[in-house]
Amino acid sequence: MAPITIRSVLISESVDPRCRAVLEENGIRVTERPNMKTEELMAEIQNYDGLVVRSATKVTADIINATDNLKIIGRAGTGVDNVDVDAATKKGVIVMNTPSGNTISAAELTCIMLMNLSRNVPQATMSMKQGNWDRKKFMGSELFGKVLGIVGLGRIGKEVASRMQSFGMKTIGYDPITPPEVSASWGVEQMSLEKLWPQCDYITVHTPLMPSTVGLLSDETFALCKRGVKVVNCARGGIIDEAALLRALESGQCGGAGLDVFVEEPPKDRSLVNHPNVISCPHLGASTKEAQARCGEDIALQIVDMVKGKNLIGAVSQTVVLSAALWGKFEMMLINEIKKYSMKTSTGFMTSAVLVGLLDGESGCCPNLINVLSLAKECGIMVNQSHSASNVAAEGLCQVEVGVNGCSYKAIGSVRGGVPVLLELSDSVFRQPVTLNGNLLFFKASADPQLLTSVIGKRPHVSNSRLWQKWGTKKGDLK
Repeated sequence: MAPITIRSVLISESVDPRCRAVLEENGIRVTERPNMKTEELMAEIQNYDGLVVRSATKVTADIINATDNLKIIGRAGTGVDNVDVDAATKKGVIVMNTPSGNTISAAELTCIMLMNLSRNVPQATMSMKQGNWDRKKFMGSELFGKVLGIVGLGRIGKEVASRMQSFGMKTIGYDPITPPEVSASWGVEQMSLEKLWPQCDYITVHTPLMPSTVGLLSDETFALCKRGVKVVNCARGGIIDEAALLRALESGQCGGAGLDVFVEEPPKDRSLVNHPNVISCPHLGASTKEAQARCGEDIALQIVDMVKGKNLIGAVSQTVVLSAALWGKFEMMLINEIKKYSMKTSTGFMTSAVLVGLLDGESGCCPNLINVLSLAKECGIMVNQSHSASNVAAEGLCQVEVGVNGCSYKAIGSVRGGVPVLLELSDSVFRQPVTLNGNLLFFKASADPQLLTSVIGKRPHVSNSRLWQKWGTKKGDLK
């Protein structure tokens, strides 16, 4: 990836001191201003290239659109639901998080919730503090032999599974991304949600908050579960329908809930918090010294790596290419280390780069690799991408075909010796690869030397040696 200039970063929340230290060690000016109101942040952000937040700062479209200088928003933690990713993408701003920074802390809290639900430890503690000795009131159940359903088998889900398996629990799960054979390798049998709900004694959710996961556990899904099922949410408020959960608790369909997150934080409606079968925390999933230190340092290191053009880890706004490319008006993007990376995995990168080239220079259009897909959609451009496992593809060739008003234009290029080159244009092959730099004019005609002279003229300062070098063959000749 080509380096992006980041000279100054604003930190709007309390993060570990290592974040500031790492950034400043790499020549980036850092300002810390926690607890700003929205209006204050909108005014302040205009002076910075980067913004680092945790979960409290709501980075809205208004804040993103208040500045033309912002290049990156770093979330020191997992998830970015407090950032308007669509607005950032359209503006060409990279959004990144620290996907593994709080994995262990969140997984451990989930396991604590499961254990407390099985043995009523918090309720028993409060009873003891009130001077009581109620042994029968807090009868619990073993985790051994029980079925734990894990919805979301990413990093945290995997860690929860391995820990709860040590208690002798059977772990089943669902994830639309993680392949079943992968989750099976760490002891989780995948199945559809319809099959999962009725089998579970305990359910824990570890999904992002998005339209498809809002209200994932609802009246309908609770009705499919075992009577007395216990549920845990240490992910995002809203994945479990809070009103439906309260109804299930009241009816006994749900035997208990461990909640670290809520739709509204702090919750004004205390019905769930005050329910005797609910264990709750004020969003403590990442609240460990280790997780905070890890997230703060990770987001700083990720920003520094991006500035130096090394890596781009945790980017969620748009897949961003790691290294440079093939350009020209077609603006194709290849991976320099073709032998190291699969062309199949770089197809999306090249698609974005092609679109940047097509839209560059259009009136009112400022495309980059982050926002170009949404801009293309607005312009009515239809995009199809594919990967071929043929011998040609194995040689690291990229083909781009553009259709306009019934006409088709095709280009094939590659990277030779670290230099992007054009090999073929509209079925005409160049005898020598054309180095793609500067401005190039292509003219298609028959192989007539006199025509070449008439095109370039006879001015003494014009050298036609390079033009002759590019003379092509096959269906048409290119000069």
